[in-house]
Amino acid sequence: MIGSCAAVLLAASCKKTSGAAAGPPGGMATQVVAVKAQRQPVTETLSVLGNVMANETVDLKPEVDGRVVAINFEEGQQVEDGHLLVELNSGETEAMLAEAEANQQLAQTKWDRAKELLQTKAVSNQEADESKATFDMRVAKVSQMREQLRNLKVKAPFAGVVGTRHISPGQVVTKNTVIATLSDLDPVKIDGNVPERFLAQAKVGQKVKLSIAAFPGETFEGEVYFIAPQVDPVNRTGLVKAKVANPEMRLKPGMFASAELKLKVREDAVVIPEAALMPAGEQFSVFVVDEQMTAQMRPVKPGVRIAGRAEIVEGLQGGETVIVEGWQKTRPGGKVKLAPEEKSAPYAAK
Repeated sequence: MIGSCAAVLLAASCKKTSGAAAGPPGGMATQVVAVKAQRQPVTETLSVLGNVMANETVDLKPEVDGRVVAINFEEGQQVEDGHLLVELNSGETEAMLAEAEANQQLAQTKWDRAKELLQTKAVSNQEADESKATFDMRVAKVSQMREQLRNLKVKAPFAGVVGTRHISPGQVVTKNTVIATLSDLDPVKIDGNVPERFLAQAKVGQKVKLSIAAFPGETFEGEVYFIAPQVDPVNRTGLVKAKVANPEMRLKPGMFASAELKLKVREDAVVIPEAALMPAGEQFSVFVVDEQMTAQMRPVKPGVRIAGRAEIVEGLQGGETVIVEGWQKTRPGGKVKLAPEEKSAPYAAK
């Protein structure tokens, strides 16, 4: 009889211990901070490091040798397309042009006379052909001299800003002498290398946001205009270029740029605070508070992470209440109670 009572008491003691391990003493609920999973637009972006480049840039050089007689620009000056920048000595070329024009006039007279005589057979066809050939050569010579005279004037091939001047009045320059550098700085170009796995998502016309170290806290907006048709076989990236408006010329070629490329926009994505995610290796889950105020573990698949928030692409539909603080003390099926709303305010969607 005594042995039987001891066995009953031991079984009761074991049952009581097992019940205590299943939850808080006395059925107490764990206080947690929780917020609702929201549906909102999510933009998938990619950060790309690049450099600022001029829209167009060229080293200005004369097309012929000569002596500088006039410089018609200031360093840093904004000039228009066709602006006369430098003039070289043209005296000798002008004299040669005058001579060529006189020879052309003489050849014209001879050719006109030969045409008249040819009608009466006073000259042979060969003589007439020679007069015509001479006239054509004189015309070509005049065109050549006029072109050479034009080449003695260096003009801006496009509108832009002239850089440092490398010549002085009276200096004899050659075809290889750099006069200055002309740069079109509005817009500027940004180039960067996009990893191969994201390259298919890059599209011409996509918007980019640009950050420059020289202007902390500011962003500049641009648009993709070029995507390389091939991938670098060494680093597995593709070159992408964008144009950014620069009306005040604040962005300078050579500046280091961090560009944020907008890849995709999902208008109705499920988003929760990143603090709600419970990692387990490469897997993630969250605690969802059900209508009975119990915590239920839910496997989820995160997507894009944005400023303390995480997109959930699988596992939540939106509207569920997820625990963001206190899940470490919570167990599946355990009772919970929600902290005051002010505790969850920092996690509310911005």
